[in-house]
Amino acid sequence: MKQTPHPLRLHPDRLFPADPAQRAIARRLYAEIAALPIVSPHGHTDPAWFAGNAAFANATELLLTPDHYVFRMLYSQGVDLDALGIPRADGSRAEVDPRAAWRTFAAHFHLFRGTPSASWLAHVFHEVFGLDVRLDAHSADACYDRISDALQTPAFAPRALFERFNIEVIATTESPLDPLLHHAAIRDSGWQGRVITAYRPDPVVDPEHEQFADALRRFGELSGEDVYDWQAYLRAHRQRRAAFARMGATSTDHGHPSAATADLPDAQARRLFDKVVRGQAGPADAELFRAQMLTEMAAMSVEDGLVMQLHPGCFRNHNQALFRRFGRDKGADIPLRTEYVHALKPLLDRFGNDPRFRLILFTLDESNYARELAPLA
Repeated sequence: MKQTPHPLRLHPDRLFPADPAQRAIARRLYAEIAALPIVSPHGHTDPAWFAGNAAFANATELLLTPDHYVFRMLYSQGVDLDALGIPRADGSRAEVDPRAAWRTFAAHFHLFRGTPSASWLAHVFHEVFGLDVRLDAHSADACYDRISDALQTPAFAPRALFERFNIEVIATTESPLDPLLHHAAIRDSGWQGRVITAYRPDPVVDPEHEQFADALRRFGELSGEDVYDWQAYLRAHRQRRAAFARMGATSTDHGHPSAATADLPDAQARRLFDKVVRGQAGPADAELFRAQMLTEMAAMSVEDGLVMQLHPGCFRNHNQALFRRFGRDKGADIPLRTEYVHALKPLLDRFGNDPRFRLILFTLDESNYARELAPLA
């Protein structure tokens, strides 16, 4: 017997407080800013989308396989990532029909109730694609077809969506090793959308990064500097930051396990760097080097004006079996308790009173805002 689909309805106040007085204030504030353009300093988008402006292939390739928040939930409930066609660490991927992967997603969609992912996806389904039924096992094919068909029309091309969403600017994040060809293509295309890059040097500042040795070698090749010498290594960063700035970058972005910073004397920093590049750094050395590099990046931000963004407090790639099979950024990142007051003091002692220095701090623990970050601001 055919099951009657469940309607998808979104209450306009769904994200506002339940208290009537607070809700009234939220409505008034939202009404004042709802029509403003979006300024996204940390957008999880691929610049290739806007460079080529090719149609998204289907619902699965847009909304499931790129979103580690979504497939991490499915994995936690026993769904193998190969069953979803998630790319593996070696670049291969299981041959999975995108519709079959979507059906698996739909059959488990009830698991997302009460999560930010559910709120976001419900908005996308209803407001962007016009769906009026809830996603579940019974509506999977109809929803897949509606979304996939829409994606083949000009109105759903990446640049058209950028303009529809009233995005003023969105910043992607790229490694220092990225040649920024997609950003160059966007710049040279004549399209007026503003998609800029941000300098994310993690692979060449984190000795514990699995690609550190190879990334450092390529960093030297790209910059033309002897990156095994401390001062030349810093010059390579300045050079790549300047290249990013020429492609529109206004910021740097740093994902570190902690907010630790250091301000070592030059001789000590040089000795630490020599230990790192010889592959002799232990965990404490790696943490100290990352800490020192945050302060070095702050010094460069004072010089070149790039705003510094720091994302600490995350144990990345916690699930080693998942990491070995599928690589980093596959949803096995776990929040950590993070301390800021002592951790940032060396950096702030040096640059905190310099009006040229700007630092944006992100945290996975909202209690940090009132307890530490607001007083530090």
